[in-house]
Amino acid sequence: MPLTATPLNNSETYREILPQNTELAKYIRCFWGSERPYWNRDGQNCMDASVVIPDTCMDIIYQIDHTANRISGGFCGINDTVFYSRSDAVQGHLISVFAIRFYAWGAYPFSEDSLKDTINGFYEVPSRFSWLDRMIRQQLYERNTLAERAGLAEALLLPKLLRARQNSVVNSAVSQMISQRGTGSTADLARECFVSSRQLERLFHEYIGITPKKLGNLVRYQFLWNDVFRNAGFDVLDAVYKYGYTDQSHLMREFKRYHGMDIQKAKQYAYNTGKIKE
Repeated sequence: MPLTATPLNNSETYREILPQNTELAKYIRCFWGSERPYWNRDGQNCMDASVVIPDTCMDIIYQIDHTANRISGGFCGINDTVFYSRSDAVQGHLISVFAIRFYAWGAYPFSEDSLKDTINGFYEVPSRFSWLDRMIRQQLYERNTLAERAGLAEALLLPKLLRARQNSVVNSAVSQMISQRGTGSTADLARECFVSSRQLERLFHEYIGITPKKLGNLVRYQFLWNDVFRNAGFDVLDAVYKYGYTDQSHLMREFKRYHGMDIQKAKQYAYNTGKIKE
């Protein structure tokens, strides 16, 4: 279960809803956004920056400005680096947010184009999901709550899933990768899937937008972050062995690379569910 930098975040401006349909839940991590439209009175969302860590997911995000009668949106490809996100919502406007968070393997079945070269990218929604953008954009005005919008998205996505593009090799490789907690090599994955390493890399670029090696490292990092966050008795030396790191310094260095802070500060930030000011 991929985690954000603030897994406990649950407020007027950010909540998560899990898919109700069991088939869609295999592709969609959650629907998220504001519970309902709210007045951006103090502009704090514009001033504060939130830490965004690699969560092995991709997002379609809509920001609805009810005052200006304007909707902006974007598709975020999978990212392999930490960054800071700041809302550009106008102070004093009535706004809301709605987003669909796909697992790494979950966006392609609903897309209309390859996900190649989308890593760390932000694109217009119609560039790969024009069918969804046409059907959902205007209806976001009519449905004000997160639950209503999630229900709308499920109703639109489910029929598409019945004729979605799938690839058994990619699905098998990702399944193996997760079962191994990201510790396996590309060569081993390729052998288990009866393809060459080059073919597996080509398929991952097409369907996920990232190499198997990079995704494996992110999966391992997310397993580590889950362990750090959920386990009060987390032991870094046990984690070195459990997740196949070379030594403690290797683990600490890779965690900070992906999280932007060390393990102790990451836990403090997560439990405070706070914003940081640049």
